[in-house]
Amino acid sequence: MPEFDTALVIVARTPRLGEVKTRLAASLGPAATLQLYRAFLTDLAMRFAPARDCALHWAYTPGDGDFATELAQLVPDTCVGTCFPQHGSDFAQRLHQAFRETTSRAFARTILISSDSPQISSALISQARQALDTHDVVLGPAEDGGYYLIAMRKPYDLFTGIPMSTDQVLRLTIAQAQKLSLSVHLLDTLFDIDELADFHRLARLLQADPGLAPATAACVFQAMKELV
Repeated sequence: MPEFDTALVIVARTPRLGEVKTRLAASLGPAATLQLYRAFLTDLAMRFAPARDCALHWAYTPGDGDFATELAQLVPDTCVGTCFPQHGSDFAQRLHQAFRETTSRAFARTILISSDSPQISSALISQARQALDTHDVVLGPAEDGGYYLIAMRKPYDLFTGIPMSTDQVLRLTIAQAQKLSLSVHLLDTLFDIDELADFHRLARLLQADPGLAPATAACVFQAMKELV
């Protein structure tokens, strides 16, 4: 049996030049965007690896990369957690498979989050875990109509037929849960960092409180100087 009953899975890409945050890279440039994404990974690892009630996992793509080695260059070995490649022909299948993976490892609960919102707090993860005491599904709505977090006690199929990366994802996921008679709890809404407007919004947030994501804050402030 695992030490914790809950797996926290961060969905991530292996940080390679030109392969991360491509929409944002059109404005910041591939090199600056890669550094920013590496900062995202750093902050998430440092925040969640020491968690007392969740075991940190990373579901990474592409599967041929050595994500653990890349992450170990950013953070101490004790903060790397468990890494496994994503499997499936599309994003929906890969998300579903991540839940199957943690269930096969005997975790009673799985909380899956995006790596696109480095401001996700430990408090939100705790709220998701607690909500699973009374609900089948927990969702963290994203402002773009998707979600930054999905948590379940079992690997329910809330993914097949959902047009991922559209503004209908959250609505259709809730509808699918209702069809399966699953109870749903919603967390606070957050924003992802996908485009330049999101980057500037993150910059304002971190200027007010750099401690939310210290590595990201340093990278953002440097990128802002270069944009001027």
